Amino acid sequence: MLKKGNAVAVINEDLSGTIISISNATYTIVTQDGFELEFSKHELIPIDDTLTLKTEAFSKLSVADILSEKEIKKPKSIKVKPKERSKPAMEVDLHIHQLTNYSKRMSNFEMLNLQLDTAKKQLEFAIKKRIQKIVFIHGVGEGVLRLELESLFNRYENIKYYDADYQKYGLGATEVYIYQN
Repeated sequence: MLKKGNAVAVINEDLSGTIISISNATYTIVTQDGFELEFSKHELIPIDDTLTLKTEAFSKLSVADILSEKEIKKPKSIKVKPKERSKPAMEVDLHIHQLTNYSKRMSNFEMLNLQLDTAKKQLEFAIKKRIQKIVFIHGVGEGVLRLELESLFNRYENIKYYDADYQKYGLGATEVYIYQN
């Protein structure tokens, strides 16, 4: 309940003051600068006295005191070895037994579609999360999945793909680099 003498703030404005008179539905407040302004009841909210005490406590501090309190200590930078720096952030294993437990019931066409759908979803996820490198482990086999993956990657303009690290993956993996803006 707002009454004469209450400290109030004006909603949606950077104004506050004390109610000096109430007439019908109009409240007259005097600001800290001495201006008298009129507002309706729904434009005002009461100010808690503890809030003004807190702001008064801050006004007694000097700028140097506030800056010294807010000074952020920088964490030590973590050194990353060159091999770890070039390591891909994400690996996706497209071997069918990694994707489903029911591969025996699936035709070759269904398995290929599941693998391609998984690759596309993971690629979209990496683009959305701004992951720059992703390795798709597809295996050697007859090369059908690899050709389909290359066809998928060619649909994107901001992507470059190449054989992944031979020592780690052998011939059965493709690394994708996503150019980020």
